[in-house]
Amino acid sequence: MMKMKIGFRTLKTAVGVSLSILLAQLLQLEYYSAAGILTLLCIQKSRKQSTQAVISRFFACLSGLLFSSLLFVIIGYHSYSFLVYLLLFIPFCVRFRMQEGIASSSVIVMHVYMHQGIEPAFFLNEFMVILIGLGVALLVNWYMPSIDKELNRRKEEVDRLIAVILKEMAAYLKEGYTLWDGKELLQLGDELQQAKRLAVLDAENNLLRKTNSYEHYFDVKRQQYEILERMLPFISRISVKMEQGIRIGDFILEVSDSSSGRSTAHLRETLRAIREYHKLLPLPETRHEFENRASLYAVANELERFIHTM
Repeated sequence: MMKMKIGFRTLKTAVGVSLSILLAQLLQLEYYSAAGILTLLCIQKSRKQSTQAVISRFFACLSGLLFSSLLFVIIGYHSYSFLVYLLLFIPFCVRFRMQEGIASSSVIVMHVYMHQGIEPAFFLNEFMVILIGLGVALLVNWYMPSIDKELNRRKEEVDRLIAVILKEMAAYLKEGYTLWDGKELLQLGDELQQAKRLAVLDAENNLLRKTNSYEHYFDVKRQQYEILERMLPFISRISVKMEQGIRIGDFILEVSDSSSGRSTAHLRETLRAIREYHKLLPLPETRHEFENRASLYAVANELERFIHTM
């Protein structure tokens, strides 16, 4: 038997729509069910998106109310009046970046068409419907559950994958072979993509926060991922076990051990010392040796960039 899971956003939508209809009905507003429709159209993923949606729909609904009332009085309450209305109103909304509110405002315009009259009581009724529908949407959407736990879990997984990739690279340089299939690199790309979406969502739910540490953190990890992607082809071209490769491999192991307490200054100095030592070695005697050392030099360049991101 298949289990049905009700998400938090679904729950908020159901509560918000019911509350809007209840409030509009208690105030004995005409077309009170429209308040629920407006709430339904405004439930968003984040506080920022919700605020933007409410503002856009509020001005679109008011504009639609006034615009359609005037237009229908001029050309009459006919079905083709909607053709004229939409041909004029949609470009207007796009021009003032209110296109999100076209569907919401159409709900109000339908009331204008059915009412077939203009009087203060009707405008007050519609304004209250708009206010309740959008206000309740903003209210219920303001509560967002914390996703810090999920973000921290993503951070740990990203760090783990980077450490595994570095250790596999080090093993290849030290031993000259590896059975690694590279799946962690693919997993890291997927993990960073999902983590970035969560970090953006977290930023949009914390509008008063000036900086978002999660977003910055995953941006840095994305840079490290790109560096690892560039390093892999260079490492794979190294076809023999070399003393220089062993030294770089040991250094990569040191970089991968984030719990070692090594500072970036220490790592930079260690890498600099290794490169200075390599300069003192005899020049390569064969093309094969030259190509291997050139690849190792490129790996060292990428490692230097990697340390700068730490």
